[in-house]
Amino acid sequence: MPVLKVYNSLTRQKEVFDSITPGHVGMYVCGPTVSGESHLGHARPFITFDIIYRYLMHLGYKVRYVRNITDAGHFEEEGREAEDKISKKAVLEMLEPMELVQKYTNLFHWAMHQFNNLEPSIEPTATGHIVEQINMIEQIIADGYAYLANGSVYFDVEKYHHDFAAKGMPYGILSGRVLDEQLETTRELESQDEKRNKSDFALWKNAAPEHIMRWKSPWGIGFPGWHIECSAMSTKYLGKSFDIHGGGMDLQFPHHECEIAQSAVCNHQVPARYWLHNNMITINGKKMGKSYNNVIKLSELFSGQSPVLEQAYSPMTIRFFILQTHYRSTLDFSNEALQAAEKGLRRLWEAYAVLDTLESDPSKNGQPDETLEQRVRKLLDEMPEFMSDDFNTAKVLANFFELVPVINSMKDGHLQPGALGPESMSLMKERFRIYLEDIFGLREEQGAAKNTLEGVVKLLIDVRREAKARKDYMTSDKIRNQLLELGIQLKDEKNGDVSWGLV
Repeated sequence: MPVLKVYNSLTRQKEVFDSITPGHVGMYVCGPTVSGESHLGHARPFITFDIIYRYLMHLGYKVRYVRNITDAGHFEEEGREAEDKISKKAVLEMLEPMELVQKYTNLFHWAMHQFNNLEPSIEPTATGHIVEQINMIEQIIADGYAYLANGSVYFDVEKYHHDFAAKGMPYGILSGRVLDEQLETTRELESQDEKRNKSDFALWKNAAPEHIMRWKSPWGIGFPGWHIECSAMSTKYLGKSFDIHGGGMDLQFPHHECEIAQSAVCNHQVPARYWLHNNMITINGKKMGKSYNNVIKLSELFSGQSPVLEQAYSPMTIRFFILQTHYRSTLDFSNEALQAAEKGLRRLWEAYAVLDTLESDPSKNGQPDETLEQRVRKLLDEMPEFMSDDFNTAKVLANFFELVPVINSMKDGHLQPGALGPESMSLMKERFRIYLEDIFGLREEQGAAKNTLEGVVKLLIDVRREAKARKDYMTSDKIRNQLLELGIQLKDEKNGDVSWGLV
């Protein structure tokens, strides 16, 4: 197997992956804030890191994959600082906060199951780790890098930066942001007068009497900040230093930057060796998000119930759409792109089904074609190289699509199965199975609509066969031609059978 290389956001370059403990990988990925239903933009990181999880296991690593649930706090650092998303939404929906959390956690798990994502090894919640967060905040205060203000606790960014820059861990090490520039551009925010400096961020917020989610702490009744939960949970389940920290690129700043600062104070090191960030999904060039009013919820995608959508799209179509672009590249949404992904996935899966029926027997079907053998082996051998080069699913899929015409030519008889030697044929079958199913997590969707389509087409094939038997070639041709106009191609086989496929 080729050496695995990953793009490390921390060093801004590709690096050879070298796990801390040989044969083992610790990976922490920021999970959802369960104050509402996940949308298409949320789907990308969880599918991306599911692929990374699967590929690491394929390489033989034992992976501890930790993905958290944010079910408390997560007030905005840029704007409504004292606003707890969970509490606000609970009031709007007239639910108890944990009732709301359970509702949207269940919806999130349902969507992940639809996408065929593997479950993480551990899925800790923020509310389940209040003690760990308080302990970490106490240590940060004791070390002199946080201060109390009106029952809230803030991280002293300037003091941290002054002391830790000399240790190679300045504030801005991940995002590349310069602290002095941040101080000049930071807006006046709510509770700003409580802070010593504009760039300081909250570790704990004092809860107003009407605030629903609240816990006792050494500083009074309140609730945790957003960043501290991930530092506390990653340390508890993966240790002071672990291999991979992942998430969307929008989390680089402030979330991951603040995580590094908190963990550096408590553990005296950057928590993760490799920081992996997927790029965003855009609509007409704009990031998908509630603030842009362009969110498409996952349930809407699957049902087609959105004014933005021309039709419903299956979970596997969405997964395939995401895999067609490298995870660090922007992915722009459009109905045309999703419809193309739907057709591409169908074409690939049909070729995979045909491949299972083909056998290579040079004694019956002539000698292998050396030129074809070399071309096919090159395409197959490149797949692990592409995946080990920062998980380039797009290039792997491109190679699969180059193999599809070869498979179809064998099916149609233009190429004898013996044109490929038994070893190459076996390797091709193995690559299709391992990559499409095990690594990419794709699965055939047997929905009611597909079963209905198969039944209707078979009925029309029987009607056409009867018409031909009566020498009613006009009706026979009409059925074939009109099906072709609808994107369904019939093929009369030499043995008298009729096969069909979508074009």
